Amino acid sequence: MDKKKVAVPLVCHGHSRPVVDLFYSPVTPDGFFLISASKDSSPMLRNGETGDWIGTFEGHKGAVWSCCLDTNALRAASASADFSAKVWDALSGDELHSFEHKHIVRACAFSEDTHLLLTGGMEKILRIFDLNRPDAPPREVDRSPGSVRTVAWLHSDQTILSSCTDMGGVRLWDVRSGKIVQTLETKSSVTSAEVSQDGRYITTADGSTVKFWDANHFGLVKSYNMPCTVESASLEPKYGNKFIAGGEDMWVHVFDFHTGDEIACNKGHHGPVHCVRFSPGGESYASGSEDGTIRIWQTGPLTLEDGEAITANGSTAKAKVTPEEVSRKVEDLQIVDEGKTKEKGEAGNN
Repeated sequence: MDKKKVAVPLVCHGHSRPVVDLFYSPVTPDGFFLISASKDSSPMLRNGETGDWIGTFEGHKGAVWSCCLDTNALRAASASADFSAKVWDALSGDELHSFEHKHIVRACAFSEDTHLLLTGGMEKILRIFDLNRPDAPPREVDRSPGSVRTVAWLHSDQTILSSCTDMGGVRLWDVRSGKIVQTLETKSSVTSAEVSQDGRYITTADGSTVKFWDANHFGLVKSYNMPCTVESASLEPKYGNKFIAGGEDMWVHVFDFHTGDEIACNKGHHGPVHCVRFSPGGESYASGSEDGTIRIWQTGPLTLEDGEAITANGSTAKAKVTPEEVSRKVEDLQIVDEGKTKEKGEAGNN
């Protein structure tokens, strides 16, 4: 049977307006977490594995455009159209700091060492706030050439990256000198820029193109044309063998990193996809849409068995296991451990 198995995502409701940004924490002793930004002004924190709602950060008076968690998932940050960036206690939901700006704040990012918060927005200024001295004025980096759309840290907090809403390219700034050291040239405005977990690649989405750049030498590694205008892209963090992209066509596409071939296409959203992100272990990925929902999709088994290729979303296109073999394995299990299998059977019938 050639038909691919239809992926059934976990659907997370709660936002009343479009979901415009998603961010996964690294794996912590308590698991990993997912924070979402929405135009409804209320960022939400969820269990990254199950999608279960943990809490809502209340206090913004305008759309929230960006959100992030620090390395330990103990604090959250959000950037808003109410001209502020806020830092929150991720355990209690309390507001810890509110950093006032003079215009809409579009992007925010915690430094890797968690001591600094980087913000950018319509003012065309990148600001670095010292969270150990929140009352001190922020450091302002040399003016951005345009309105800031995305920000990120790399090179152990020695470099910052930003893209603009009104022009192409990604600019890299040396934190110490505050000067632009490199520009990654793109034709269209970069709507999504992600530094890979291992620090090797910068993944960008501009127009209908997804590009991968060497994060250390800044050369273009790969560039793939997408089936539609894409707003966001994310590289699988564990093996780096696939990437996801989402945009105007409302679908979440999965591609092979090495060839650019489409592996899977997930349908379910009822509006354009604004953001896609892989979980820190690569076992699932989340998409946020104009329809106000977050969908968490399973990548499928990440272990390579018998030299088989991993198929996204548990696609059965290349699977070699037949239903008969599965039932045979189940029978073997029953012989080995009858009690446990009975328990599983009873649980499955509930």
